[in-house]
Amino acid sequence: MEVALGERIGLTEDEWGIIGTLLPSERGRGCRPAQDNRLYFEGMMWIARTGSQWRHLPDEYGKWNSVFRRYRRWVTTGVFEAMLETLGEMVARDATADMIDSTVVRAHHCAVGIKKGLRKPRRLADREADSAQSSTPAAMPKADRSALS
Repeated sequence: MEVALGERIGLTEDEWGIIGTLLPSERGRGCRPAQDNRLYFEGMMWIARTGSQWRHLPDEYGKWNSVFRRYRRWVTTGVFEAMLETLGEMVARDATADMIDSTVVRAHHCAVGIKKGLRKPRRLADREADSAQSSTPAAMPKADRSALS
Protein backbone atom coordinates (compact mmCIF):
# COMPACT_ATOMS: atom_id res chain seq x y z
CA MET A 1 0.00 0.00 0.00
CA GLU A 2 1.49 3.32 -1.06
CA VAL A 3 1.29 6.18 1.39
CA ALA A 4 1.50 9.81 0.31
CA LEU A 5 4.16 11.90 1.96
CA GLY A 6 2.86 13.28 5.26
CA GLU A 7 -0.22 11.02 5.31
CA ARG A 8 -0.63 9.22 8.58
CA ILE A 9 -1.95 5.69 8.60
CA GLY A 10 -3.44 4.22 11.75
CA LEU A 11 -3.08 5.21 15.36
CA THR A 12 0.15 5.78 17.22
CA GLU A 13 0.93 3.56 20.21
CA ASP A 14 0.18 6.45 22.59
CA GLU A 15 -3.20 7.13 20.96
CA TRP A 16 -4.12 3.45 21.02
CA GLY A 17 -3.02 3.23 24.66
CA ILE A 18 -5.74 5.75 25.52
CA ILE A 19 -8.47 4.67 23.10
CA GLY A 20 -7.95 0.92 23.53
CA THR A 21 -8.83 1.12 27.22
CA LEU A 22 -12.16 2.80 26.37
CA LEU A 23 -13.36 0.05 24.03
CA PRO A 24 -15.14 -3.06 25.34
CA SER A 25 -13.31 -6.36 25.11
CA GLU A 26 -14.81 -8.59 22.46
CA ARG A 27 -15.35 -12.30 22.75
CA GLY A 28 -15.49 -14.55 19.75
CA ARG A 29 -18.79 -15.43 18.13
CA GLY A 30 -19.45 -19.15 17.91
CA CYS A 31 -16.22 -21.06 17.45
CA ARG A 32 -14.33 -18.10 15.91
CA PRO A 33 -11.86 -16.12 18.05
CA ALA A 34 -12.47 -12.38 18.47
CA GLN A 35 -10.62 -10.09 16.11
CA ASP A 36 -8.42 -7.27 17.33
CA ASN A 37 -10.29 -4.11 18.42
CA ARG A 38 -7.47 -1.94 17.10
CA LEU A 39 -7.69 -3.39 13.61
CA TYR A 40 -11.45 -2.90 13.49
CA PHE A 41 -11.31 0.58 15.04
CA GLU A 42 -8.76 1.69 12.46
CA GLY A 43 -11.06 0.31 9.76
CA MET A 44 -13.89 2.41 11.18
CA MET A 45 -11.61 5.45 11.17
CA TRP A 46 -10.70 4.73 7.52
CA ILE A 47 -14.40 4.77 6.62
CA ALA A 48 -14.91 8.03 8.55
CA ARG A 49 -11.86 9.65 6.95
CA THR A 50 -12.58 8.62 3.35
CA GLY A 51 -16.39 8.64 3.37
CA SER A 52 -16.28 5.41 1.42
CA GLN A 53 -18.87 2.66 1.50
CA TRP A 54 -18.34 -0.22 3.89
CA ARG A 55 -17.98 -2.66 1.01
CA HIS A 56 -14.90 -0.75 -0.18
CA LEU A 57 -13.03 -1.16 3.11
CA PRO A 58 -9.53 -2.49 2.35
CA ASP A 59 -8.93 -6.11 3.33
CA GLU A 60 -6.11 -5.09 5.67
CA TYR A 61 -8.76 -3.99 8.21
CA GLY A 62 -10.64 -7.28 8.08
CA LYS A 63 -13.89 -8.29 6.43
CA TRP A 64 -16.03 -5.24 5.80
CA ASN A 65 -19.16 -6.90 7.18
CA SER A 66 -17.42 -7.86 10.43
CA VAL A 67 -16.11 -4.33 10.92
CA PHE A 68 -19.54 -2.90 10.13
CA ARG A 69 -21.33 -5.24 12.55
CA ARG A 70 -18.94 -4.35 15.36
CA TYR A 71 -19.41 -0.66 14.54
CA ARG A 72 -23.22 -1.06 14.73
CA ARG A 73 -22.91 -2.98 18.00
CA TRP A 74 -20.76 -0.21 19.51
CA VAL A 75 -23.16 2.48 18.29
CA THR A 76 -26.22 0.77 19.77
CA THR A 77 -24.50 0.11 23.11
CA GLY A 78 -23.23 3.72 23.38
CA VAL A 79 -19.51 2.95 23.22
CA PHE A 80 -18.68 5.99 21.08
CA GLU A 81 -20.73 8.38 23.23
CA ALA A 82 -19.00 7.14 26.37
CA MET A 83 -15.61 7.40 24.62
CA LEU A 84 -16.22 11.01 23.57
CA GLU A 85 -17.40 11.92 27.06
CA THR A 86 -14.33 10.35 28.68
CA LEU A 87 -11.94 11.93 26.19
CA GLY A 88 -13.63 15.30 26.73
CA GLU A 89 -13.10 15.00 30.48
CA MET A 90 -9.46 14.07 29.94
CA VAL A 91 -8.93 17.11 27.71
CA ALA A 92 -10.69 19.39 30.22
CA ARG A 93 -8.21 18.29 32.90
CA ASP A 94 -5.21 18.80 30.60
CA ALA A 95 -4.37 22.52 30.35
CA THR A 96 -1.94 21.91 27.48
CA ALA A 97 -4.82 20.77 25.26
CA ASP A 98 -6.34 24.26 25.07
CA MET A 99 -6.43 25.51 21.53
CA ILE A 100 -6.65 29.10 20.47
CA ASP A 101 -7.44 29.85 16.86
CA SER A 102 -7.53 33.09 15.00
CA THR A 103 -8.05 33.68 11.34
CA VAL A 104 -7.59 36.92 9.44
CA VAL A 105 -8.69 37.15 5.86
CA ARG A 106 -7.58 40.28 4.10
CA ALA A 107 -9.52 41.31 1.03
CA HIS A 108 -7.96 42.98 -1.97
CA HIS A 109 -8.71 46.69 -2.14
CA CYS A 110 -10.90 46.10 -5.20
CA ALA A 111 -13.10 43.76 -3.17
CA VAL A 112 -13.89 46.35 -0.54
CA GLY A 113 -16.60 47.99 -2.62
CA ILE A 114 -15.31 51.55 -2.46
CA LYS A 115 -14.42 53.13 -5.79
CA LYS A 116 -11.52 55.57 -5.60
CA GLY A 117 -12.31 56.97 -2.21
CA LEU A 118 -15.55 58.11 -0.66
CA ARG A 119 -17.80 60.46 -2.60
CA LYS A 120 -19.51 63.13 -0.61
CA PRO A 121 -23.20 63.55 -1.37
CA ARG A 122 -23.86 66.74 -3.28
CA ARG A 123 -26.92 68.88 -3.07
CA LEU A 124 -29.37 68.87 -5.97
CA ALA A 125 -28.71 72.54 -6.74
CA ASP A 126 -24.97 71.85 -7.06
CA ARG A 127 -25.65 69.03 -9.54
CA GLU A 128 -27.84 71.26 -11.71
CA ALA A 129 -25.21 73.97 -11.75
CA ASP A 130 -22.49 71.52 -12.79
CA SER A 131 -24.51 69.81 -15.53
CA ALA A 132 -24.55 71.08 -19.10
CA GLN A 133 -27.52 73.11 -20.36
CA SER A 134 -30.33 71.06 -21.74
CA SER A 135 -32.49 72.10 -24.68
CA THR A 136 -35.53 71.42 -22.53
CA PRO A 137 -36.07 73.71 -19.58
CA ALA A 138 -36.10 72.01 -16.19
CA ALA A 139 -39.69 73.10 -15.52
CA MET A 140 -42.27 73.41 -18.27
CA PRO A 141 -45.07 75.89 -17.64
CA LYS A 142 -48.39 74.17 -17.15
CA ALA A 143 -51.08 75.06 -19.64
CA ASP A 144 -54.18 76.61 -18.27
CA ARG A 145 -57.35 74.61 -18.97
CA SER A 146 -59.30 77.70 -19.79
CA ALA A 147 -56.72 78.68 -22.43
CA LEU A 148 -57.01 75.29 -24.18
CA SER A 149 -60.79 75.47 -24.69
